[in-house]
Amino acid sequence: MLLTAGACGKKNSKPVHSDKTPVEATPDTLKAATLYGPTSYFNYRGQIMGFDYENVKRFAEDEGMILDLKIAPSLHALLKMVQDGEVDLAAYPVPYIEEYNKRVRHAGHKEVTWQVLVQPAGGKRISDVTQLVGKTVYVEKDSKYHYRLKNLDQELGGGIDIVPINKDSLITEDLIQMVDHGEIPLTVVDSDIAELNKSYYPRLDIGMKISLDQYSSWAVRNDCDSLAARLDRWDKKSDNSEMLRTVYKKYFEISKNSGIYEDVTTSYGLSIKNGRISPYDETFKRHAHITGYDWQLLAAIGYNESRFDNSVVSWAGAQGLMQLMPATARAMGISPESLRNPDANVLAAARLIKKLDSSLESKVADPSERMKFVIAAYNCGLGHIYDAIALAEKYGLDPNVWTGSVSEAALMKSRPQYYNCLL
Repeated sequence: MLLTAGACGKKNSKPVHSDKTPVEATPDTLKAATLYGPTSYFNYRGQIMGFDYENVKRFAEDEGMILDLKIAPSLHALLKMVQDGEVDLAAYPVPYIEEYNKRVRHAGHKEVTWQVLVQPAGGKRISDVTQLVGKTVYVEKDSKYHYRLKNLDQELGGGIDIVPINKDSLITEDLIQMVDHGEIPLTVVDSDIAELNKSYYPRLDIGMKISLDQYSSWAVRNDCDSLAARLDRWDKKSDNSEMLRTVYKKYFEISKNSGIYEDVTTSYGLSIKNGRISPYDETFKRHAHITGYDWQLLAAIGYNESRFDNSVVSWAGAQGLMQLMPATARAMGISPESLRNPDANVLAAARLIKKLDSSLESKVADPSERMKFVIAAYNCGLGHIYDAIALAEKYGLDPNVWTGSVSEAALMKSRPQYYNCLL
């Protein structure tokens, strides 16, 4: 029997058999958990991404550990998993508050956030909390933002029109989008969430701070002294701060406006000039037979993904005309290096569309309806669409119809109360 040490124990550099015969050392297993969300862990076109995910993966690699990562449905559940020994590490920013300090031990990189007002950029900007008197602010009901605004309203002697929104209908990201679209005037969120969403909505102003600083970091079980020490040492490594900065910039600063999908499920929406849609018409026509769809569908996807610019590389690393991830290209038999070639890029996309169509055929029989599912799966990953179909069935929506049914379930999936039921 081979004996090895876990991440919370003393690292055993010489595991032994029961007969004391030395054997080659095996790495520790890092049992960790995080939360599903845009700042921590999510699926982007079939590839797992996220600020906390990338960092915990890098920590495990740097420390020679095998990562065993689970997804918790809530922060409360995450901390319970740590306390109960199901995992050793909460790879998620756990706030430094008395309740949590008693349950777990903070370790590693310390983040500082604060609550900010989200408002449209330009115009008459609110620059002081006293200017909130007479203004209407929408926030999630019973959230920390709601409580902060109520306290602030009392401090100012009243006058802030606070509109609490039920979390079952809207979440923080929805409210941010509504401010950007002019549907509501103001909302309040944490600074890191605001920065992330500003990379999608650059017209927002998130510069006004309305709370004190809040510190948070990853957390370990109270008896995990060795793991806490390893996290603290790793955080102080001279080459780690620059890498952390690079990962932070990727998620919170680089604009993600390019490649936002337009509705190509009902109309290709392409203009024809001098008898041509794009410089790549012949390329689209050459590979369209693989997909089983008209070549203009390939062209429409290319337009929405890159505006027919083969040099584009997205914030997440998607490349070229059809904005394919390197891992996806490899799975389609195209080397990532070849993605710079428009012909290879479109060929990989055509093979992907065919694969998605075949995978969805048993679930959506009608070809014209299935095309909408295929386009959605191309954009956000087949796993997301399978989950959306399951949610549609669960909540009485038609799983065979995209518009108004599975499309709604796909939006529901971004909300924790619905996502968690699929875990």
